[in-house]
Amino acid sequence: MLVVMQSHATPVQIDRVLEAILEMGLTPHAMPGPTRTAIGITGNTGTIDSRNLEVLPGVLELIRVTKPYKLASREMHRHDTVISLPQGTIGGSSLAIIAGPCAVENEAMLLRTAEWLMTRGIRFLRAGAFKPRTSPYAFQGLGLEGLEILRRARERTGIGIVTELMDTDTADAVEDAADIIQIGTRNMQNYSLLRRVSRARKPVLLKRGMSATLEEWLMSAEYVLSGGNYEVILCERGVRTFADHSRNTLDLSVIPPVKKLSHLPIIVDPSHGTGKREDVPPMALAALAAGAHGLMIEVHPDPDHALSDGAQSLDFPGFERLLAKVRNLAEHL
Repeated sequence: MLVVMQSHATPVQIDRVLEAILEMGLTPHAMPGPTRTAIGITGNTGTIDSRNLEVLPGVLELIRVTKPYKLASREMHRHDTVISLPQGTIGGSSLAIIAGPCAVENEAMLLRTAEWLMTRGIRFLRAGAFKPRTSPYAFQGLGLEGLEILRRARERTGIGIVTELMDTDTADAVEDAADIIQIGTRNMQNYSLLRRVSRARKPVLLKRGMSATLEEWLMSAEYVLSGGNYEVILCERGVRTFADHSRNTLDLSVIPPVKKLSHLPIIVDPSHGTGKREDVPPMALAALAAGAHGLMIEVHPDPDHALSDGAQSLDFPGFERLLAKVRNLAEHL
């Protein structure tokens, strides 16, 4: 259920509606818009007697939300969500680019990459301190030491940090180090982890699960939104299919329906989506043409010697060539 307030509704009237919803044993979610405030209602397992709310001063109308994902739905939140950070915005008309190595390997490499990205106008660095790997013998990341390196990179350069949270035990440490908390594809339906980041003070980048439908993906976003964290970024990174010519099948066809059904910003990770560095540039451009709000690209100063995902990482010259094409395309969309 969505309560739409009149454009001239006062803060006192809005607060009274919030109180009334709480008195009904339900959870209100105030969503101020450019012209009026809407209040989403969650927690109802039965029918709400709308008359109790319709008669309150300042209420314009009540709208029933039909989608199972309520707060993530455009039915409940008509305007696009734009996430603003000191380093830049994600969503709306702006183009967001997040770049960096798969993993924090050492401080010298990470600082070199962060400093180089900043000179190219890239304000968000992706790098994993904790790495979920298929093989238990593969490089698993530097852990807490990696988070300390990420903190120092932000202190030195001012770049925003995007890094993955894998379990609730390290949630406080990751939240402190990150500007954006990433939930990886393997954890898209880790509901205890989603509930934890729903209480976080940082935006959450939610990667699509390996075999997740659009509805399952948005329902995972709903877990985060329902806990009070309304800053969620969706990330398409390829799904598992029968195809063997790429690491995954990058599903760019999901972008238009995401934008139709949800107000949340969506970015695309063509590095994981293809697994091959030569395929990253064309798929990055295709993602923008399909309507993505941004890109997440793996960049490494020496990809052939990277400790993880070197085959899909661009070197600095390769990324710079792609960046020029991306910015040129963005100007004409």
